[in-house]
Amino acid sequence: GSAGRTGRVPELGAGVIRVFIVATSSLVQAGLQSLFGGSDVEVIGSIGDFESLVAQWPDVDADVVLVEASGEHLDRLIDSLTDSRFASEAATVVLSDRSEPRLLADALRAGVRAVLPSDISQEQLIAALEAAAAGLVVMHPAAVDALFPAAEPASRAVAELAEPLTPRESEVLQMLASGLANKEIAARLAI
Repeated sequence: GSAGRTGRVPELGAGVIRVFIVATSSLVQAGLQSLFGGSDVEVIGSIGDFESLVAQWPDVDADVVLVEASGEHLDRLIDSLTDSRFASEAATVVLSDRSEPRLLADALRAGVRAVLPSDISQEQLIAALEAAAAGLVVMHPAAVDALFPAAEPASRAVAELAEPLTPRESEVLQMLASGLANKEIAARLAI
């Protein structure tokens, strides 16, 4: 059974990963199948559209579903995943040529374990399938940058907002840094 349906979660590197491929093009299906020759990935079937897979899913015994979703197919796929809650039952990995942050976030919220670039290497894809089968979420470095842009260093942001201290403010700050209490500072400044 699959990890989602039976609770079985293969360990990383624990043997053959059973993969079911979804791709609209039979050429793409064949290309993906050929990628896995001689690896620990066994392609147990393929189909042309996601909705057909959802209809027959209880009878499919796959560890991971690999979906090729180029172009506008990704939007429809995410809608289908969200509506069917399929990805909560099946470890789903999506290959796409799109990486907009909104789409990536929506796919992850729908339960997808990975949205990877279509041109990912064979080794990376096999590692991602293995990780997804083991219950992990996989992110390509480009997706990390898209979803979590680097924050501006706080010191620079504060420096841009800060005005220079007045001589009186500097004097109070120096007294605070010396460890003087508010009452002692007030007495020294005759406040």
